[in-house]
Amino acid sequence: MKKSVYGLFCLLLPLLAVAEGNGVPEGGAVQTNAALQQWEQARVGMFIHFGVYSGPAGVWHGETIPGHYAEHLMRLFRIPLETYKTEVAAPFNPTNFNADEWVRILKDAGMGYMVITAKHHDGFAMYDSEVSDYNIVKATAYGRDPMRALRDACKRQGVLFGFYYSHAQDWSTPDGVRNNWDFNCPTDRNWTKTETNWYPRIKRYYDEKAIPQLVELVKKYDPDIIWFDTAFWGPDEYNRQCVDAVLAAKPNLIINSRGAGDYRASYKSTNDRPVEFPRRDGLWEAIPSINRSYGYHCRDHTHCPPSFLIELICKAAAKGGNVLINVGPRGDGTIDKVDQGVLAGVGEWMKVNGEAIRGTEANPLPTQSFGEVTRRGNTLYCHIFQWPKKGRLVVGGLASDVDRAYLLTNPSVPCAVRRLNATDVQITLPDHAQEMPVAVLALECDGMRTRPCGQLMLREIDSNRLHVTDARWDDRAVRYAGGNWRTDYIKGWKNPDTAIVWDIRANEPGRYDVFVSYDANKRSDGNRFGILVGETELEGTVVPGIHRDNMYVGRVALAAGGDTLSVHPLEIAEGSELMKLRSVHLVPVGPKK
Repeated sequence: MKKSVYGLFCLLLPLLAVAEGNGVPEGGAVQTNAALQQWEQARVGMFIHFGVYSGPAGVWHGETIPGHYAEHLMRLFRIPLETYKTEVAAPFNPTNFNADEWVRILKDAGMGYMVITAKHHDGFAMYDSEVSDYNIVKATAYGRDPMRALRDACKRQGVLFGFYYSHAQDWSTPDGVRNNWDFNCPTDRNWTKTETNWYPRIKRYYDEKAIPQLVELVKKYDPDIIWFDTAFWGPDEYNRQCVDAVLAAKPNLIINSRGAGDYRASYKSTNDRPVEFPRRDGLWEAIPSINRSYGYHCRDHTHCPPSFLIELICKAAAKGGNVLINVGPRGDGTIDKVDQGVLAGVGEWMKVNGEAIRGTEANPLPTQSFGEVTRRGNTLYCHIFQWPKKGRLVVGGLASDVDRAYLLTNPSVPCAVRRLNATDVQITLPDHAQEMPVAVLALECDGMRTRPCGQLMLREIDSNRLHVTDARWDDRAVRYAGGNWRTDYIKGWKNPDTAIVWDIRANEPGRYDVFVSYDANKRSDGNRFGILVGETELEGTVVPGIHRDNMYVGRVALAAGGDTLSVHPLEIAEGSELMKLRSVHLVPVGPKK
């Protein structure tokens, strides 16, 4: 009876909210509110994948989980539900869990919000649920509610708190999807088009578990954020009901775009584990993980260095986005020492350079070859990924005069400023590179006047990377594949008339060696491409492989001024794509001897 009453309550909630004037127009974003503004200004948050799967830590009966997603233990090993309950859930006992310690680690890393898994795809509730007894209080040795403690710790310390909830797939119920080892559930992502006979079953799951638990989370814990996931596993109309239900319960909730696409979403989510970002409109958030697994995996040693995450934070902020960095705590409730070390490295950088991230706006200038740019009022922050040779940093597209320039590591020491022309300003930096992974140069300007030259200003004594996210093309079939370490390329390049084009500019004439980085499968073997720079055309042949980095193509001479560099097909085998282009590199070779 309890479940049916909950289901009726959830169905009525959207109607009640609209009657009270709290509804959000269909397809519209959640109204701007104080929490959303705080979320945007924070720029960096902590994602936490913590569940009963954290105990096995990516290993099942001595065998390492295939792939890297330790939180998918049940599915990847096809563990029967009853076995999962008795051998994974029942003994789960994170006795060393300390909510205040987790929030301290978060704040020391310079983060402003937290999102933690309330229910992942395994269907297990990591909180005290009245909707389902399959939860951490009633079904584990721990018998306590860590979510309540975390929520309270975040509220005390001024940190936004959010729940991840997997609403569209659940492996613990015969009415869910994807568990076909216990139940005859759909396992194809496109099942909603081919297996419509399952609709009554999945509707029962949404009505009796997903929607009631989502409303329960909002009512019992008053979170700031609900973070949905894998909407493509469920019918769109039921996903929209989930979004409607939580917003009826709390109209100013922050909602990501994995609930029902962009429907009523506060912001867009990137793909998993991104390394690059295309330019986007509106608010958005990236979700990298410290290593390749989101849940704790004791045999996954692919931890990224702090410098990688710092650069990712800078890239996102420069394009107006947030970064939600994932950590997978251990089964005993502690955060692994290696993960803590990475976060501490990020925190050390944020303590010095946080003003260049938190509360800043996107880069108002053209793309810069030295790194990224963020803005706060009339101050620009230049995030220097590669220290310039001879210490000469040129900022392109800045028409305003620079009143003062200094590094955030040493703000009392000004850097010399020289205007090169109406478009470019040169800053003379110290002779030695800064010890920080990314040095940040602050430019206090007389107003904020930019010159929309739209061109990448080449460095004449340093290498230049032309990434596909900064290129342009006129072909809807060609698109950026997603941006994680495997898919940081464009795909669908089959039209022989399609060119990928960059606008470039040089202040001085020079010669450059040209390299390309791409992926290609066997079908692309032998395809031929050209690279046209000014009046010079180079030719190359595609060789299959993953991450074929810096393949030498030839040398070009550039005159001073603006130009274009284009990559275009010369020969494409039938049924293949030219290649999966990542970037082009221009490396100066110096004057002729």
